[in-house]
Amino acid sequence: MELSPPRAVLRIARRLEAAGFSTWAVGGAVRDRVLGRSAGDWDLASRATPQEVMKLFRRTVPVGVDHGTVGVLEGGRMYEVTTFRRDVETFGRHAVVAFADRVEEDLARRDFTINALAWHPLTGELLDPFDGRRDLQAGVLRTVGDPGERFAEDYLRVLRALRFAGHFDLTVEAATWDALRAAAPHLSELSAERIREELVKTLTQGWAASRSLELYRRAGILEVLYPELAPLAAERPHEGEPDLWTVSVRAVDSIPPGRVRLRLAALLHAIGMPPARTKDLRGGWRYTGHEVLGGRKAEDVMRRLKSSNADIERVSLLVRHQSDLFPPDAPDAGVRRWLRQIGTELVPDLFRLRFALWRGRNPEARTQPEDLLERCAKARRVLRGRPALATRDLAIGGGDLKALGLRPGPLYAEILENLLERVTDDPDLNRREPLLELVRSEWSHE
Repeated sequence: MELSPPRAVLRIARRLEAAGFSTWAVGGAVRDRVLGRSAGDWDLASRATPQEVMKLFRRTVPVGVDHGTVGVLEGGRMYEVTTFRRDVETFGRHAVVAFADRVEEDLARRDFTINALAWHPLTGELLDPFDGRRDLQAGVLRTVGDPGERFAEDYLRVLRALRFAGHFDLTVEAATWDALRAAAPHLSELSAERIREELVKTLTQGWAASRSLELYRRAGILEVLYPELAPLAAERPHEGEPDLWTVSVRAVDSIPPGRVRLRLAALLHAIGMPPARTKDLRGGWRYTGHEVLGGRKAEDVMRRLKSSNADIERVSLLVRHQSDLFPPDAPDAGVRRWLRQIGTELVPDLFRLRFALWRGRNPEARTQPEDLLERCAKARRVLRGRPALATRDLAIGGGDLKALGLRPGPLYAEILENLLERVTDDPDLNRREPLLELVRSEWSHE
């Protein structure tokens, strides 16, 4: 079988084999190429120890020597070469492993059959001791060996299973599914960083993200890791509309996969609605203030995941301001005031989020909502005029006030804020002389 790896992979394998070390391509690249998909990073497994690899290649990086991995720099890229390994003892993430002589031993410790494939770059032989290729063709995800033992070795495999099942549109084999659900409560034992990393990988899967997230719900993962999201599947604001969980995951899919913050905001946008729910006078539901409550809850979730401060701030702001749009008939001055309140940096993502949520509620619609399109176009037009949205954008500043003989102090801020209000109503006023004249006429006595 020919999988067409980069030439650098062939060169590395050829040198290792020439030195007497059996070497195979393993991991996701082999799996993806067997499926006929483009491959990402190519990894190699070899009988060579890290020290032997570093002797054979001039340019190496000790990326994980203790675990048998050396990075080989070839053709402008780094390729990881890992010594064959076998499990000696497994207890969670801290397994005791030893170097092995055969690739079959290395494949036996892999998580799922679809990942337990090895391909020889020089002979083209595909090694598939656990029928992973058959499972790929049948659309099945199953563990290598006993599923309960495999998940207990590392509970992160529960989340990896759901990600792979969604990404490749696989059905989780019954025994694997049962073991996965039984292992779900143990996910709280994982570090926040590993949970966050797996969620981010899931969110960057393009249109497959919603499939994996739905599996999270069905497997009971939400109750363990994201309890704020669990009630959304039972929350239906209006009769005939989809539940909030369905809206959220559809919205995630409609956002480009590279926009992780925005996808997180779509996923978390409704977490304030169940606790904010009250009955209205007609017997329906109302969710007054859910955005502010949701913003706080989104911040809590992301702090629990130990996200960066920048990510926490952006996602919580988007959730908090998701409903804050100016009316369709707002005058330009009203749009400028809205821009001052929201901040220009948030505007593009806020509109993207609103469009995504609309598509989440209306998946069959062929057109975009006219009122939202009109408001988006109006905001862009106003922004193109480069309006003054902060006192720093005014044509005069504190130095000019001082030159007019005004005493420095709180009065400066009062004057500049007053001028900004006037310029918001009349952008043409934002010129040096008209503003100075206003100050002279109204504050010269101060």
